Amino acid sequence: MEGLVIRTTGSSFLVKLQDNTTLECLIKGNFRIKGLRSTNPVVVGDRVLIEHRPGDKSYITEIKDRKNYIVRKPTNLSKQLHILAANIDQAFLIVSLNRPTTHTTFIDRFLATAEAYRIPAQIVINKSDLHDEEEQSYAKDFMYLYESIGYPCSLVSAQTGQGVEALAQRMSGQINLFSGNSGVGKSTLINAIDPNVHARTGAISDAHQKGMHTTTSSEMFELNVGGYLIDTPGIKGFGTIDMQLEEVGHFFPEIFKTSEQCRFNNCTHTREPGCAVLEAVGRHLISASRYASYISILEDCQESSKYR
Repeated sequence: MEGLVIRTTGSSFLVKLQDNTTLECLIKGNFRIKGLRSTNPVVVGDRVLIEHRPGDKSYITEIKDRKNYIVRKPTNLSKQLHILAANIDQAFLIVSLNRPTTHTTFIDRFLATAEAYRIPAQIVINKSDLHDEEEQSYAKDFMYLYESIGYPCSLVSAQTGQGVEALAQRMSGQINLFSGNSGVGKSTLINAIDPNVHARTGAISDAHQKGMHTTTSSEMFELNVGGYLIDTPGIKGFGTIDMQLEEVGHFFPEIFKTSEQCRFNNCTHTREPGCAVLEAVGRHLISASRYASYISILEDCQESSKYR
């Protein structure tokens, strides 16, 4: 039988079958995907084959080829990947401009990770009802920047409903991934999109202006508008451990396009003469914040290469 993994809990996996029933499954022994070192070999979004004997336990016997997947930074010192989800049609990064503030470095690392794993990405600015006049102006500039690069942006409020219906329609018929820092209102927004999901919501820590973690593992929900939504844990950072130093610029579309004009083919866009990217940054044609994010990933790659 074939099915879709919709929830993972420790060593147990909930699989939706083709007749819309669900089945709790295990995996046999040291199950690993060839050529991929990961902390979790089976993830939400995987298409799997299962072996089921009535009255006995059910086992996942095979994972079908993935079209893509997305990873986050490991929580320990392990160099293994931690995969959040697989087979994603589009990823939505939920951000907030206050309570808490989502930093551009986090946003750019998410977008670079999505580019690296061939996942179309969009940005959703939540909590628009909390924006003062200055933040409204910043939100417009923010959206202009990222939309000019090629990332669609939405301005929404889970509390007032602003933009929620339009966002739901963009998700219709797709396998959608929601991600973001803790506290950006991701679970509340999911509830606003589809009240039947009943995602848990958590309070914001007034002391630290950071969200309390309310989702501990990725889970997939079927949507009323059609398609699926994968809710991921609130996370602090995205890993770039799979990126090679010379590839980083490929995952920043505006840097990659501009680099075609660089004097040297192997230009790192840091100090080389005739670097079109550095010239574009100086002329404000490439955002200084985006370039700073690019440099931070380069530094990560250089640091990790010391321990390989």
